[in-house]
Amino acid sequence: MSIEAAGMIDPKKSGGILQSTSKRVRMIFSVMASPNRIDILRILNSKGPLTYSELKSLAGFKSKKESGKFAYHLRKLLRQSLVALNKSERRYTITNLGKLVLSLARQIEERSIIESGKMYVRTSHESIEEFNSHKIIQSLVREGSLPLELAQKITEEVENRIYKYQTTYLTGSLIREMVNSVLLEHGHEEYRNKLARLGMPVFDIQEMLTNVDNIDNGAQGLFFKSGQTIFAENLLLNALPKDVADSHLSGDIHISNPGIWSLLPDTIFFNLKELIEDGIDLKGKFLGVSRIATVKTLDNLMSSLSMIISLASKEASKEIILDGLVQLCVKHAKNITELEEKLVGSLITSSTASKYTKEPTLVSFRIQLGAEPKVVAAVLNAYKNYVKMTPVPQVGLVIDYSAGKVSDVSQTVSEIISIGGKVLFSKDETSYSGITRIKAKNSTSSINLQSLTINLPRLAFESNKDETYFRARLALLMKPALAAMSLRKKDISDLTRRGLNPVLAANTQYMQRSSVGLVVNLVGLKEAVFNILGYSDDKEGHEILYKVLQTAVDVAEKKGKEMGDSVIVTMTESDGTPRFGSLDGEKYGKMSVLKSLESGGYSQGVIILGSELDSLSAKSEKITDANKTAKILNGGLLVQMRFERDSKVEDIKKTIEKAGDLIGSFRPSKDVPICGNCGFKDEKLFEKCPSCKSPYIIS
Repeated sequence: MSIEAAGMIDPKKSGGILQSTSKRVRMIFSVMASPNRIDILRILNSKGPLTYSELKSLAGFKSKKESGKFAYHLRKLLRQSLVALNKSERRYTITNLGKLVLSLARQIEERSIIESGKMYVRTSHESIEEFNSHKIIQSLVREGSLPLELAQKITEEVENRIYKYQTTYLTGSLIREMVNSVLLEHGHEEYRNKLARLGMPVFDIQEMLTNVDNIDNGAQGLFFKSGQTIFAENLLLNALPKDVADSHLSGDIHISNPGIWSLLPDTIFFNLKELIEDGIDLKGKFLGVSRIATVKTLDNLMSSLSMIISLASKEASKEIILDGLVQLCVKHAKNITELEEKLVGSLITSSTASKYTKEPTLVSFRIQLGAEPKVVAAVLNAYKNYVKMTPVPQVGLVIDYSAGKVSDVSQTVSEIISIGGKVLFSKDETSYSGITRIKAKNSTSSINLQSLTINLPRLAFESNKDETYFRARLALLMKPALAAMSLRKKDISDLTRRGLNPVLAANTQYMQRSSVGLVVNLVGLKEAVFNILGYSDDKEGHEILYKVLQTAVDVAEKKGKEMGDSVIVTMTESDGTPRFGSLDGEKYGKMSVLKSLESGGYSQGVIILGSELDSLSAKSEKITDANKTAKILNGGLLVQMRFERDSKVEDIKKTIEKAGDLIGSFRPSKDVPICGNCGFKDEKLFEKCPSCKSPYIIS
């Protein structure tokens, strides 16, 4: 039995079906024959649903005389089901068939160029286009701001070189390389910098993938690292003034995290009460984040706290300081035990927050002593339990003892320090890194833009043992550096206002002038004065130290008034000190630099060993020197108090209680061994991990 006989196909109708199909295909091809209709499909494909007037305008039919022509083309597309109209919304969309036709048109266009034997370019926006020298001219004028006549001359030379290659395959990046090469040959380096393609060599990408074991932030870490490489290159090539970029590259100054220099501030002080009770207005940003309208229960508070830690840490490169936690807990917690348990859970949940750099953004809670001792104790106990479960904590504590005593909390805090917790004691509003908050009249939030460190030993090497000349060089270096910091402030303020940092935008009135501080950090002061300039470590030598600091503060305040900015000078940690030592060793000889070092690197703030505090008093030189230095500096001094690995809790307790009577701010710390293989942490961990037996122990 034939198929026709089986009734599957009616021979009378089969020809009609084929004819109907063929006719429909011909009609679709006739639609594709019009560039206007292809443009309409492209616009709908890229822009999404559009109203009649929006689509008409974008398609270039702007005058009333062209209305009929546009309606004709749109009707053709609707009849062939390439475009559909949502009648309830009165918006036009491209159909799946329309997308197929558009894709087919693109493929035909690319294949026709290839088959023609002409040169074609594979562009960065994923298409193949016939080589057109006029596009080079347009790019030179638009991107590089070249005069038209010069752009035509450069393009002509580039075109001649392209045709010499006799190839049919070009890329946009290859053409750009040739353009930049010709610009350099003709001495137009500034134009070349504007046209440079920012990116990473293939080898560097492969190295990142080869060493992926060293990235602990997953694929996100790879994206952050590669993206920051591009932004850092742009900063040093185009964004910074040339003299400041050269100072960084040569080692006079160091810019930390250049990849996010123009995008994020470094340290932000927030009032937690305003963030939580007034609500975070994220507007149209972070649409995947739950909106909690009001905080009525302890559960609401803890959920909001986790969200704030995660969200706020995305908007600073170094630290977020949150004030007012104890007051909120008093208001919403009815049971101390329940508070402690839920706060631990909130901190644990927030520990999954992303990080931009190797060192995560630290979120510190400022705890004021002298009131609500039970709630303070609950917060400290919760933090201790969090530290026990977290190999490297991303949350810290700043304990303000201006209205209380260190001894009130010394037992619990000593236990926290012994297991690797991050704690700083201060009688002022200070960050974990030791930088003082800029106080604003009408705002409880403030911002520090730091990440700029001056290499004092380098200035000393260049000063021919002349202390006056040394201070003059310091003043000269600070002025352009601060001007660059002021430009940075404007860039971040503009990006914040436009929504890049929504939490910051909602709570700081777009970085109002009075609440933003520009911070200059100094490292290697003692090495510069005592070891390089040649002064003795005595009373006269220390007076020179103070003169240098006073010069820096005076220049900062004067320059700040000129720019209309608050400028402060600090002595704290910097990730640039190893780089300074390496560059100075290459320039002045490794032996010269080694003679200048006391403990393997340039000094950063003040370091006091826990074991030596017993022998110190308020009149001891180390204490008086630290207090006088802190008094001169208008931005803060980091005093680190380091304990040995075998230090007992009782020893730590006794030492920090004494330190509280001698110093206005100090940061106690103890290295705690961690298994780099499984994350197991224990102060008794030595040669091998008892959990996974790995010998890879870090601290």
